[in-house]
Amino acid sequence: MFSSKLLPFLFGWITDRLLGDPEGWPHPIVFFGELIQYGEKRLNHGTDRLWKGGLLTVVLVGGTFYFVQEILRLFGEVNYHLIPLFTAIGVFYCLAGKTLITEVQKVFEAVDKSVEEGRTQLARIVGRDTSQLSSQQIRTAALETLAENLSDGVIAPMFWFLLLGLPGMMAYKMVNTLDSMIGYKNERYLEFGKVAAKLDDLANYIPARLTAILMLLVSHNWNKLKFVIAHGKKHASPNAGYPEAALAAILNGRFGGPNFYFGKLVEKPYIGDTPKDFTPQDLLLAIQINNYTELVMGIIVCVLLYIWN
Repeated sequence: MFSSKLLPFLFGWITDRLLGDPEGWPHPIVFFGELIQYGEKRLNHGTDRLWKGGLLTVVLVGGTFYFVQEILRLFGEVNYHLIPLFTAIGVFYCLAGKTLITEVQKVFEAVDKSVEEGRTQLARIVGRDTSQLSSQQIRTAALETLAENLSDGVIAPMFWFLLLGLPGMMAYKMVNTLDSMIGYKNERYLEFGKVAAKLDDLANYIPARLTAILMLLVSHNWNKLKFVIAHGKKHASPNAGYPEAALAAILNGRFGGPNFYFGKLVEKPYIGDTPKDFTPQDLLLAIQINNYTELVMGIIVCVLLYIWN
């Protein structure tokens, strides 16, 4: 058990930090997206959309967990050494630490060239309408994404690997992909994606708060915990506001505010009290916090895997 969990986790984690998501490589999340798109096109019409979307969510999440578990079982019957190899590859694909930082850096680099380039680059990593954003709104959105996806793309997958191994980690990624594709509160997805959105809220409840706590710890800002608790509740999401509030506290800035989604203005409360023009120096500090938070979480997972095995 030691080699089937701890060492593969460590290898997959380090590989993600070294390689990120190389372009052109096949990726299971792309396959997840294709499955979701296939199911959505065939089920999201007519009546009973809530039940149809719920069924799709349960089948895909449960199926992912069962499929990965069965692969591990079959590998154990054929050659036990295939288990740690498959686990390491799975961990590598489920983590997005380096890619997240790289994409946010590209946004800052692009907006320094022109606002239009910044809008285009930001549109790659956010769901909001970027066509009318100013340079500062672009930088703000990029930093919000950096904080929120530290939880979704790094801490939460590690958390679920610790609890349920690779099947749990992959099932979480399916939940997260479902939410990112059909978990919107618009006419098309309000009913169909409701179960996926609620399941994503549940799956991220502990990881989001854990992310915020670790961010405060590694930045020596534990005294701002009350700030994070107060402002984390202001976000429309029950989870995303906490890591965003932690980064806002660390940078002494403000996130949130009104934004356009699918052509509709959404009035979102501000997270933080101090309006601020974010700079490349703020980005460097935010990246440092991300790296340290991921490092601490990774060490925690390794230690607990060692103890539990």
